[in-house]
Amino acid sequence: MYYSLATDLLRYGRITTTEAKAKETRRVAEKIVTMGKNGRLSARRRALAVIRDEEVVGKVFDEFASRYSDRRGGYTRVIKLGRRSGDGASMAILEMVE
Repeated sequence: MYYSLATDLLRYGRITTTEAKAKETRRVAEKIVTMGKNGRLSARRRALAVIRDEEVVGKVFDEFASRYSDRRGGYTRVIKLGRRSGDGASMAILEMVE
């Protein structure tokens, strides 16, 4: 479930989910971006084992690797939205930092 959320985050740049899922997905997505900064074939294969979408992995290794080349971490941010009306779960936006 976290891998599919990370795939959507890397594809669209922003997702809305519960706060707990956002915090766990952030860990997965930041590891994938760090693999993209590495740029080697072995890192690409490890990223494909997690993401399983070649287009998104290509975007990570091309676009995100150059965007975050001088950044040492903290590629995502969690913005709290409040409670969901149906069940009271705390909601958050998870987005990639510019």
